[in-house]
Amino acid sequence: MRRRRVAPSTGKPRKTGRAPTTKRRRTTGRTSRARTLAAIDVAELESVRHELERVARASAPPRWNANPDDVQRSVVKLVLTLIEFIRQLLERQAIRRMEAGTLTADETEAIGLALMRLEETVRDLGARFDLTAEDLNLDLGPAGKLI
Repeated sequence: MRRRRVAPSTGKPRKTGRAPTTKRRRTTGRTSRARTLAAIDVAELESVRHELERVARASAPPRWNANPDDVQRSVVKLVLTLIEFIRQLLERQAIRRMEAGTLTADETEAIGLALMRLEETVRDLGARFDLTAEDLNLDLGPAGKLI
């Protein structure tokens, strides 16, 4: 059924010769691409979430032992881990400085001897509390191991 428009000046129906048009929304490839990208993003996020949950279940993070008899060992383990981490950083820095030629032979010898004694001290203290080199490492979760 055709609707006739009324001319504003006369009030009589006006013939236009064509049916009234309704605006049609042209669909471009954008909406379908956006939906596809959204579906891919959601699928990828779900995949990452499942992987994180699997890893979390597989290796439960170690917890601090609040046993009063074991507090000393836990504190020593933490302190020695931090000292070992710093020792390794200092060792790497000394190697870089040595390779760059900014250390004299005497300085290189002194630093090397100090780092060796520090490593020996850490091992001795660890042995007193029955800690191995593998025990002196912190699990930082997704970031990996400290040392």
